[in-house]
Amino acid sequence: MEEREKTLDVITIGRASVDLYGQQIGARLEDVASFAKSVGGCPANIAIGTARLGLKSAWLGRVGDEAFGRFITEQMAREGASTEGIITDKERLTALAILGVEDDKRFPLIFYREDCADMALTEGDISEDFIARAKSVLVTGTHFSRPHTAAAQKIAMTFAKGYGGKVIFDIDFRPNLWGLAGHGAGEERYVRSHTVSERLKSVLSHCDLIVGTEEEILIGSGETDLDAALRTIRQVSSAVIVLKRGPMGCIVYDGAIPEDIEDGIVGRGFPIEVYNTLGAGDAFMSGFLRGWLTGEPLETCATWANACGAFAVSRLLCSPEIPSFSELSHFLEHGSQHRALRRDAALNHIHWATTGRRREYPSLMALAIDHRVQFEEMADKAGADRGQIAAFKLLAVEAAAKVADGRDGFGMLLDEKYGRAALFAAAKLPDFWIGRPVELPGSRPLKFEFSQDVGSRLVEWPVDHTIKCLAFFHPDDPDDMRLEQIETLGALYDAARSVGREVLIEIIGGKNGAVATDTVQRVLAELYSAGVKPDWWKLEPQADAGAWVLIEETIAANDPFCRGVVLLGLDAPAEELKAAFRAAAESEIVKGFAVGRTIFASAAEKWLAGEMDDKEAVADMAERFGALVAAWEARGQ
Repeated sequence: MEEREKTLDVITIGRASVDLYGQQIGARLEDVASFAKSVGGCPANIAIGTARLGLKSAWLGRVGDEAFGRFITEQMAREGASTEGIITDKERLTALAILGVEDDKRFPLIFYREDCADMALTEGDISEDFIARAKSVLVTGTHFSRPHTAAAQKIAMTFAKGYGGKVIFDIDFRPNLWGLAGHGAGEERYVRSHTVSERLKSVLSHCDLIVGTEEEILIGSGETDLDAALRTIRQVSSAVIVLKRGPMGCIVYDGAIPEDIEDGIVGRGFPIEVYNTLGAGDAFMSGFLRGWLTGEPLETCATWANACGAFAVSRLLCSPEIPSFSELSHFLEHGSQHRALRRDAALNHIHWATTGRRREYPSLMALAIDHRVQFEEMADKAGADRGQIAAFKLLAVEAAAKVADGRDGFGMLLDEKYGRAALFAAAKLPDFWIGRPVELPGSRPLKFEFSQDVGSRLVEWPVDHTIKCLAFFHPDDPDDMRLEQIETLGALYDAARSVGREVLIEIIGGKNGAVATDTVQRVLAELYSAGVKPDWWKLEPQADAGAWVLIEETIAANDPFCRGVVLLGLDAPAEELKAAFRAAAESEIVKGFAVGRTIFASAAEKWLAGEMDDKEAVADMAERFGALVAAWEARGQ
């Protein structure tokens, strides 16, 4: 076979499920009340993990033609893994796994995999051209448990070898998926079986890399002694063998098995608190492949694998907990003061910024219509029922959609009090950014609207809605005022990270003191020193370019992962805003604007007074919004 250009580093084949993890740690599954959803299944996790670590990966398998199947496909795309090999099975459902953490040794696991989509994989699903374009394929043990899935993996191995690719074997032994244990024994890791061993042994001679735990090395070889098992595998395969040993890291064997099996190649170890072992092996494999497929020494591969496994063991979920390469590099260079890595603020921030955000926004132009008090005042002045405010905000969504016209980089700020219907309408627009306020309007010191327990409310929000919080904050405020506002913003930031939502913090200093070149920079520096690192800042236009230089330097020094700054409007005339856009043109950190009353105030006043109909209101707002968009796009000209 003629070798093809390699556009992928690895294609993983086999299981993919939706994992539902119990969120009550220390509880039996019988007593768990809520679950967190993520992609699971060994090869699917590895496809995501290797993508996060910088490899070009793909998962090859089947998902159901339903919401969970689409979730897996969409999440693969978000993670940067190719979806070319995903087949939609219209007859079967996507597999599920229900998991819990009872203590540091018991992790109950129930598989829902009866005639599931991923186990329907056949030889016909394996594209020769697709496999030919990969440097390697990864096959997994569970898919050798059925004749048709085994045949699919074997033909993929044949194609890979024929086109100069490598074959990686993750033994991935789950006894109850081979019918060796009951439905309730999902966490069982070893049941001896001659039948299973013979099937797995037939794969070994075709592999370039074989990875397994002690139990998996035993089942893969058919032996009952680890020393004998390693030597049996070596007799039939020249592959690099990686023996995973949990908290003790791993041993790598390249060539002859040493007389003392402890004398293999090892990497650095990372002693950490064991929180949940489920998924740790997939993180381990991802780290190892990041090194092995890029030509790193085996000791380095082992170190990276151990570190990635440590991250997974110290966190709750499977694929969401695998680090990015930035996070891994930071950990290897700086280490952590925490045995529980999930408590390390620096690592958590890198993890969030490099893996938690659902999409990129190189620019953002938003119509801000989250105002509550201002609309109430306009409605009262016009003698209109405040209930009409909700209908007007729906018109604003129509206007914003008209300007966006399906393009990226557009969005809205909408509130829950009067904008609930508008939020639903905006959510239906493709790739549309949505931010929602949590502050009590006008509060100083900052208070939250509806409830001070803001975290409990955020759980109800869609995961792609951004939290927006306005604080009237001046660096020369009295100490008690500053400290209270910092504490409140810190609580919001912690809640946002806990539930996985982005945060936009809006700072208005000009209403409570003079604004000098360094005023806003001082506010940002103080919040950063308190550990508050929002995804976005929303800031007042600055009078001179020097202010933007200070702001940009402060953000770069404290949070290089910050998405950027959007400019606010404060009911400024359009011409003033256009001048502000030009003043910020040289600042790379300023990504756009979120402006409200400059766009909607005139239409709202007339519409509420009955002097403008729906169509006219939409046209008026669209014209004003469009003019600001044009001015922003032309700011540097």
